[in-house]
Amino acid sequence: MSVNTMTGDLMHADIRAAAGVNDAILAIGRILIAIIFVSSGVENFMDLGATTSAIASKSLPYANVLAVLTAIVEAGGGLLIIFGWQTRLAALALAIFCAVAAYFFHDFWNQLPGPQHVNNMIHFMKNVSMIGGRLMLCAVGAGRYSLDGSCIRPEYLRT
Repeated sequence: MSVNTMTGDLMHADIRAAAGVNDAILAIGRILIAIIFVSSGVENFMDLGATTSAIASKSLPYANVLAVLTAIVEAGGGLLIIFGWQTRLAALALAIFCAVAAYFFHDFWNQLPGPQHVNNMIHFMKNVSMIGGRLMLCAVGAGRYSLDGSCIRPEYLRT
């Protein structure tokens, strides 16, 4: 590691500390915000048939391909966020995924008032909240305790 890189890393740490950013809390939040995607992605991999059927029920094309892509995006994106590697890109991809899922699978505006309408409205708003969390993570990055950060990133990954 060169002196310039070390000095730059220390300056970035001082700037974050001065701004009141707590990297430990950011790391915990990153993990908590990604668990739902990892578990959902694994479930989708375990039962691709059910995932394909759910996608096909919305008349989307190539349901079998979309089922595999769904599992990959959810599990892969969630793991990237947990480990803090390519965090901003993964967070943005999952924010877009949540928007698409909310539109196609929680379309409460197409349902008559009743329990199903309320349930889908709640799930739609949950997705909107998750989009907000992903966009915030996209804005602030993974923090120091991540593969993107300077604390645990191997030398060969540093730019």
